[in-house]
Amino acid sequence: MAGRTQNPQRKEAAVGGSTRPDGATTSTRSKKTPARAAGARAKKEAVAAAPDVTQPDADTQIDYLREMLLIREFEQRAGEMYTRAKIGGYCHLNLGEEPTVVGLMSALRETDYLFTNYRDHGYALARDMGTGRVMAELFGRQDGVSRGLGGSMHMYDTEKRMLGGYGIVGGQLPLATGAALALTYRGEPGPDAEAVMCQMGDGTTNIGAFHESLNLAAIWNLPIVYVVINNGMGMATTVEAASGEPELYKRGASYRIPGRRVNGDDPEVVRQAAEEMLTAAREKRRPGLLEIMSHRLRGHSVVDPARYRSKEETDELKKLDPLPAYRARLIADGIIDDARADELQADAVTEVADAIAFADASPEPAPSTLFDFTYASDVPNAPRLMPGDPVLAPGWDVAQKQEA
Repeated sequence: MAGRTQNPQRKEAAVGGSTRPDGATTSTRSKKTPARAAGARAKKEAVAAAPDVTQPDADTQIDYLREMLLIREFEQRAGEMYTRAKIGGYCHLNLGEEPTVVGLMSALRETDYLFTNYRDHGYALARDMGTGRVMAELFGRQDGVSRGLGGSMHMYDTEKRMLGGYGIVGGQLPLATGAALALTYRGEPGPDAEAVMCQMGDGTTNIGAFHESLNLAAIWNLPIVYVVINNGMGMATTVEAASGEPELYKRGASYRIPGRRVNGDDPEVVRQAAEEMLTAAREKRRPGLLEIMSHRLRGHSVVDPARYRSKEETDELKKLDPLPAYRARLIADGIIDDARADELQADAVTEVADAIAFADASPEPAPSTLFDFTYASDVPNAPRLMPGDPVLAPGWDVAQKQEA
């Protein structure tokens, strides 16, 4: 049992909490912490520690709101389409994370590469992959971004340099790290160099690929920014209950990778933080770890009723919804009025309705195309059997007897 010996110091820290740089004590192991309370408290700490951010011009802020409204409407209708059996398989929504998505994509250049996890619809929309094409992919139709063969978790577009959408937790990290390595062979560091952004959820930081990828990025000086979207919960488990170090941005310290935590409710805060790390990745080949405190307004996926949350926690989430808060702020600041905001909302409704009509009209992929994209290039003896096809050709046994 030597390998299981408890560390007395570790036990004390688990009971008493960890000391923050400002001297405050934060509990990391309270079993009585409500499912959402941990994330909400961390969000408040991030807000308190955030530096002053100069907001962009009015047009940019209106564009932020427009994109956020489009993502919100798209995700709400995607949830509806799932219940109507228009969408099959798994489906994870960006509801509550709209400012984070918009801020990150505003920082990313067209020449940069993006890898995401399975909660990827909003990123595909903000990456300008086409509302109709994204919805068609959810419907499994031929005009989808992955030709209807990927579905919700596998948005992919080489022209837009969004290289997935990955259904396996952490599956994108080694590939994103490899892409960053390839960039070091393809060009020199500088202000115009390409970079990689790798997005993940908070639960991904507990798997081996996370640590292996960060370690390689550090020793190889790779131009990559790892982005952790911390919505307080990995499926139904709080971050505090699953992570020995719940302040996830600190995990980069093990590899001397700079880490930072920011509030995900303001797209400009997210954009500036991401842009600073991307600049360091481009010009200094210095990887970064950005933790963004965000919200997950519903369950882990469309079929998750989130019964692990109390009514009080659910009500708190509604109050924390960043989209109406951002709209109200723009109105209060005189950036926009109610009529213009309503017009943007109506535009989003129309665009998503058109996307649904486009997806409905798109043909389903022909069964003959099932194996067309198994490999990027032709592979000898690649499988081509369709469901129901015999493994051996009819009469094979007769021919064998005749030869004998």
